[in-house]
Amino acid sequence: MDAERQKNESALHSWLAGEFLLIALLSAALALWGAYPSLKSSFDLPQLLLALDTAIALTSVLVAVLTGVRFSVDSSRMDLLLCAGFSVAAISIFAFEIAPTLGGSEINKPEAWAALVARILSACLIGAAAFVRGQVRRPDRAIPTALAACSLVLLVSWSGTRALVHVVGNSESSSGPELPMTIAYALLALLYLGAMVGFGLRFQRWLEDLDSWLALAATLWLFSSLNSIFKPLLPGEQAVLGDFLRLLACVLLVVGVWRGIRAAEFGRAVSEERARVAGEIHDGLAQYLFALSTHLSMLRDGADLETVLPRLEETAALAQQEARFAVLALSSAGGSAPFDAALHRYVEFLCADGKLEVDVEIDPDIRLAPDEQIEIFRIVQEGLANVRKHANATWTEVKIADNGGKRTVIVRDDGDGLDENDNRPTAGQGLKNMRRRADSIGADFTISSKPGVGTTLAVALRA
Repeated sequence: MDAERQKNESALHSWLAGEFLLIALLSAALALWGAYPSLKSSFDLPQLLLALDTAIALTSVLVAVLTGVRFSVDSSRMDLLLCAGFSVAAISIFAFEIAPTLGGSEINKPEAWAALVARILSACLIGAAAFVRGQVRRPDRAIPTALAACSLVLLVSWSGTRALVHVVGNSESSSGPELPMTIAYALLALLYLGAMVGFGLRFQRWLEDLDSWLALAATLWLFSSLNSIFKPLLPGEQAVLGDFLRLLACVLLVVGVWRGIRAAEFGRAVSEERARVAGEIHDGLAQYLFALSTHLSMLRDGADLETVLPRLEETAALAQQEARFAVLALSSAGGSAPFDAALHRYVEFLCADGKLEVDVEIDPDIRLAPDEQIEIFRIVQEGLANVRKHANATWTEVKIADNGGKRTVIVRDDGDGLDENDNRPTAGQGLKNMRRRADSIGADFTISSKPGVGTTLAVALRA
């Protein structure tokens, strides 16, 4: 516990140090441009502006897609708002900045103001994501509804700014410091400041990697907006230094969200693995413990000790084997050494009375994933149990090897073989269980048998 706490504190301190360093560097650069107005902070280069807008739009689309993927994993409200925020950013850039330029015309004031309003809407959604918790109840409808609502808001904002500009008048010169633009960029700066603080607090509380990347991106967006306050320009007029910061923020978020997706998928895989192992314990160990309890109750009720004791010993031995394999199932280590040991112990126990000889051959170079180890063990266990109960066999072979470039598991016996008219439910259920377990790990299960010759079970594992 102390080691884990120290690790968390170290991660938090490292993030805080990096955040303060970034803020110091950006503040120094901002102060430099503020103290020396003659330093160039905007560039009248249409091709550069188009390239920056296109890059920001594409990275915003990528972040929106990745956050949508994260939302599909855990239905988080934060991911939904992030997906909507970056979708708004991407759509507005394509509609109000890139499309007019590619169409051969200049960006008019209504489109420029609509792009600025869209930036504010996007910042509102991203900032709100820092403070929401929980999951969406109907995730299947959430993203289409959110995108439709955002598109409608963008259409309304474009219509509203177009009408407003028409009323106020569209002057020839749209450059120069204007109070409305200064207020708009100041509002953007406040929204990104809130996002930076919000994601920073989330990271401090839960130490989720994505929150640290979002706080870093919000810091870059904050200083991009502060830079525009000194020389307010409508989107699409000139390339400014803030555009480079916006692009850098989006690129960093692509990395951060991708890492977040990997973490979310790993977390879900761990949960599924724990649930599956719990089922294994319930189906195996719990049944033997129940049998032990039943036999002990029989003794308490006066049953003959000599009759009950052998059953108790046999059940206890089986329960011990199940407990050992439960430990194997909980292990996340790769390789096949624990699996080998568990399988050999089980075979030794099965053959202790000398009624069946079992040869086990496991290729030392074969590697089995944890889920494969568990299911293959159960398949072999079920197959050997069927051989012992129904096949009247004296010899059985268990072979796990590479067969023509494919990993295969083979259980072969010299018993009576299967009769097509054999309707014993226990044997049939055993085969169904083995097929189900093979399907759960993406393996192919086949069986071949001839009466009087024997039976061969084969499992071809996934590549």
